[in-house]
Amino acid sequence: MAEQKPFVPFVSPETNMAEFTIRALIIGLVLAVVLGAANAYLGLKAGMTIAATYPAAVIGMALIKIMKGTILEENFTRTVGSIGESIAAGAIFTLPAFFIAGIWNPFFTPGNYMISAAIMVAGGILGIMFVALLRRVMVEDVELPFPESVAAAEIHKAGRHGGGGSKFLFSAMGIGAVIQSLGQFKLFATSWDKLIPLGKGSLLFKSPDVSPAYMGVGYIIGPRLASLNFSGGVLAWGLLTPMIAYFKYYGQELPADFDWAATMVTVWKSYVRPIAIGGMLVGAGFTLWKMRKSLATGIARSVGDVKKAASGGHTEIRTEKDINFKWIMIGILTTAVATFFIYNYFAQNVLAAFVATVVMIVAGFFFAAVSGYLVGIIGSSNNPISGLTLSTLVVAAILMVALGMKGTQGVAAVLGVAAVVCVAAAVAGEMLQDLKAGHFLGGTPWKMQVGDIIGVVVSAAIMFIPLLILHEGDIKMGGTGFGGDKLPAPQASLMAILSKGIVAGDMEWILIFVGMLMGVGFILMNVKSPMLVSVGMYLPLGTTFAIFVGGMIKGIVEKVNTKKGFNDAQKSRVENNGVLLAAGLIAGEALIGLLFAGLAFGEIKLFEFFSQPSFLVSLVVFAIIAWLLIQIPVKNAGKPDDPAPPQVSM
Repeated sequence: MAEQKPFVPFVSPETNMAEFTIRALIIGLVLAVVLGAANAYLGLKAGMTIAATYPAAVIGMALIKIMKGTILEENFTRTVGSIGESIAAGAIFTLPAFFIAGIWNPFFTPGNYMISAAIMVAGGILGIMFVALLRRVMVEDVELPFPESVAAAEIHKAGRHGGGGSKFLFSAMGIGAVIQSLGQFKLFATSWDKLIPLGKGSLLFKSPDVSPAYMGVGYIIGPRLASLNFSGGVLAWGLLTPMIAYFKYYGQELPADFDWAATMVTVWKSYVRPIAIGGMLVGAGFTLWKMRKSLATGIARSVGDVKKAASGGHTEIRTEKDINFKWIMIGILTTAVATFFIYNYFAQNVLAAFVATVVMIVAGFFFAAVSGYLVGIIGSSNNPISGLTLSTLVVAAILMVALGMKGTQGVAAVLGVAAVVCVAAAVAGEMLQDLKAGHFLGGTPWKMQVGDIIGVVVSAAIMFIPLLILHEGDIKMGGTGFGGDKLPAPQASLMAILSKGIVAGDMEWILIFVGMLMGVGFILMNVKSPMLVSVGMYLPLGTTFAIFVGGMIKGIVEKVNTKKGFNDAQKSRVENNGVLLAAGLIAGEALIGLLFAGLAFGEIKLFEFFSQPSFLVSLVVFAIIAWLLIQIPVKNAGKPDDPAPPQVSM
């Protein structure tokens, strides 16, 4: 058996190179806030987030290169910049649930802001501390391929030789921002719907929303997953909603001015969405079941690695130095004490707060380890954070009921546990992914870990603001905020309903159970992602339709690749450029969407081109986005003999 060659990073451990610098930290923090806010916008509206590692690598690399910085500064910037997305994921999956469950109404008070920031800081620091314990074994595990870490590291290496793709990212951000702005100024209609009477019933047809972000999401996830998501919308609006509405009003004498369109929306919200929630529950459980071997391996490994971390001793090798074990233990203990006081504030019960804290620490540690392990296999883009969080929520809810906790206090305590665990798992997965990329490049672990702690604190302090702006802005524009048509926040809605249902006992069990049986049916039919179908049922049809259009555009690109006879290297370039363009469209719309939500929040009236804009102009916008996502990646496929770039997914 041949002797395995020792690993050699891109920058050797003996090299003394600038890494943790003020400029790298500031750029990273700005990216963390911007990418975090963009993901908050996307997650609340579409129920999905995009991995921030790749755009953070591209943007950070472009800016650091302008300043004549080093590759380790680029690595540090990417590490700090990508952590905001993890904080955003934890925030949007849980914090809106406090409003939807009726606990935080109004959403903003100084106390709610302080508690939300404390939850995000606690979860983020716990995730980093747990990863610091596990880093050495998991990063060096040859069985974990870390696909997105490899891609990110190769992007940095390519950038040293003149490669990059920042022009595609920034250009698409501008296009996405312009389209979103023109839609807000009512140059064109952002959606169109038509009620189609059929006998004694009706169908409500809705166009895809004119949204660069949704189409970008569809492009990134591809035609198959986009189709699965849209199939949920077809089931909801083509089958369940019209059928329930028909039987609900069958044989009744309806007034001449009966509003079938409004009735269909009410039926969807009151009956179809709870069915979708049941499907999401089964989908989350099925996802965890498929990963049961990986989960068991991750948990078993995490138990053994704590002892190794404590007795492993120090190494003076720069690329192997983590935060000191003593400070890790102090960080975990301090965070546990802080969360105990938060839970006691929620529950007003010392025993319940203590139990909640224990559940949070145990679940946070195990799921942080599991999250890191899964990221090592499938990447952070596919990490089932919501499924892990739901498991914790159900356990916490049952324990609260066993302790006699009821009503608002019990629900708040359950959501508090879920929120900290959710943030911890999300941050742990992202942190381990960045540490692996840093391992390839020769980064210093403890510097990256400290940088992420700073990034967590800054992101947590700011993340409540975009949530507030989106929520209040939607209300000012005639919406209902979190849980409404414009901000459905599917994961947070699910967690609010589950916690209230278990603790308060007012869950619509028949509809939930029907949805669960539907989810079982999806599994028996070998549906690839029952969760995605159920999410498609929960989201507005215009959202899933737009995502579907983006997926079809990606399908066209794949057909063009085949027709032109591109080799693997050319296909990789087309893929990478397309992903960058899609990510740019998402970021551009998200940032401008936040801006206009802020204007609505401040009750600033906007200029309008037309009071009743035409949807025909919208078709031109769809054509522009389609051309952008097809023509530009294909034209930049490169020559057949050009070296293959790193393959990137998000």
